[in-house]
This record gives sequence, structure tokens and C-alpha cells, in this order.
Amino acid sequence: MKGSILKNMQIFENIHPLRNWRRLMVREEKLIGFVPTMGSLHEGHLSLIKQANKLCKAVAVSIFVNPAQFAPNEDLDKYPRSLSDDLAKLSAINCVDAVFLPKVEDIYPAGITLDVEKQLGTFVEVKGKSHQMEGQSRPTFFRGVATVVTKLFNIVQPDHVFFGQKDIQQCAVIKNLIRDLHFPLELHVGPTLREEDGLAMSSRNKYLTPEMRKVAAILYQSLNAVKHAFEQNIRDRKNLLAPAYDLIENKSKFIKDQNLDFSIKLDYLSLADPESLQELDEVGENGAILSGALYIGTTRILDNLLLNCKI
Repeated sequence: MKGSILKNMQIFENIHPLRNWRRLMVREEKLIGFVPTMGSLHEGHLSLIKQANKLCKAVAVSIFVNPAQFAPNEDLDKYPRSLSDDLAKLSAINCVDAVFLPKVEDIYPAGITLDVEKQLGTFVEVKGKSHQMEGQSRPTFFRGVATVVTKLFNIVQPDHVFFGQKDIQQCAVIKNLIRDLHFPLELHVGPTLREEDGLAMSSRNKYLTPEMRKVAAILYQSLNAVKHAFEQNIRDRKNLLAPAYDLIENKSKFIKDQNLDFSIKLDYLSLADPESLQELDEVGENGAILSGALYIGTTRILDNLLLNCKI
């Protein structure tokens, strides 16, 4: 590549060689940027990696489908996996120095079952940030996130870490985890990347059939309707969220009238304080995190917008 330096992307399947690489980066006084992923990479992931590359001389990416994030009734076995394609994408953007592909037994030496009551070993919980919003529908999800992120931070020992705003509560959980466990690293939150119709990019979008895909932007459209109401100085919860409920209900009726072979179902809409994540009856000076999750058939999509606030 003329005018650029080709990166030598090394692939590590074991912890010890990765740590040797990390020690070499430290000796060379290179800041390490880290992007943890579950694979099935899309432009949202790649944008975070490019962001890391701008700030850090060395970039590491992990690909690991974390069992502890899934409940027994969720889609662990069906979660999209495309390792060869992922590695080709990482190589093509010429931003990655190290790819970490850990095995389940290395991350969870005591073994792992999806039943939390039967799990053995060490797990991490971020109290006060994990039970709201997504935590209402997926009560053990952020325990799994906090645990695997803690393990990966200990293994990679990065200087900077990069996560996407699409998973905004996850960012809040990790922000508190870094603070409370005194990790010497800085969190960066990248913007949500979207398809042309506004659908937030997600690995699970691959589950959508062409007919489902045509209506998948309804969640984003609904959140935008709330944002428009907010910009019209509406601040109370009932009147703010009303346009979103109406849009989703109308889209559901349309799908039924068209006799399509799937339905949509709202999981939740959240209007939360950006610090406490508690639900708001009225939005004040601190603004709010507006978020929601929606089932299209059996595929669950989620999205969020910030109303006059930061994470």
C-alpha cells in the first residue's frame, strides 16, 4: 500500500503469547487500544477499531462469544459466527496489530453453564447500573458482560478501550467497573453507526428476513419521534413517549393487515436519568437516555438516542 505502513496482524489463541506481545508493546512505549467484540463484525466494530488506531500505536481486538451473557432461553448456539470473514475484514482495514481468539475454557477455567445458579468460579457484578433498562429484560446479562470484560482487561492490559453507544447501558456498566476496580485505562464511546434507513448496525441484523428488514427501522423512527417531541419542549414522560408507542402500534397493525408471517412486539421503552439510569417521569436539566428494545419475529433489536446528555 503506497504511502502507508502495513501492519503485521498477529493472531493469538492463548493467553501467554498475547501477554508476551503486550510486554513487547510496553517496551516499545506503544499505547495499546483494545476493542472487545463477539465477532460477526460490521462497520460499527470497524469504526471503533479505526478510532483506536488514531489514538494508539498498537491495537488489539478480541473475538469471543461470551456464554455468560446469555440466559438459557437465549440464542448462544445460533449467535452468528463468521471468523474467517472477520479476520479478512480486520486485515483489510490495516489497523490491527493483535487479534485474541480465546477458548471458553481459558476464559472460564471452572467451566460455564448458562444457569447462573449452577455457575462456579469468579464473577463480577456492577450494582446499581445493571438492573434497569436492559437489565429488566435480561437480569443476568450485565453480570456476564462485567465478568468477561474484567477478564479481558486483565489479560490484554490496554491503555484505552473502545465501545459503541448502541449498547449504551453496557458503556455505563463498564465506566463504573473501570472506576470501581481501579483499572488504569480510559474508556471511549463511539457513535452508533446506522444503515441508510436508520437501523442501528448489529450482528443480529443477519437474522432478519428481507420482509423483516423492511420494517426494522421502526424502533429508530419511534425514538426519533420522541426526540422531536423533546425538541418541541415536551418534558413529561407520558407525552414524550406517546409518539413512539403510536408508531409501533400502527406498524404492528400494518404487519397484521398484510398477513406477513411475523409480528413485532415492543419489549420496553426507557426514559432514564443519564447518571442513575432510573426511569424519569419528567426530563430535567440533566437530560435523559432514551432507549428501547423490539422483537421482530424472534430477533431482538435495540437502540438509543441521547436527549441533551452524555454517557
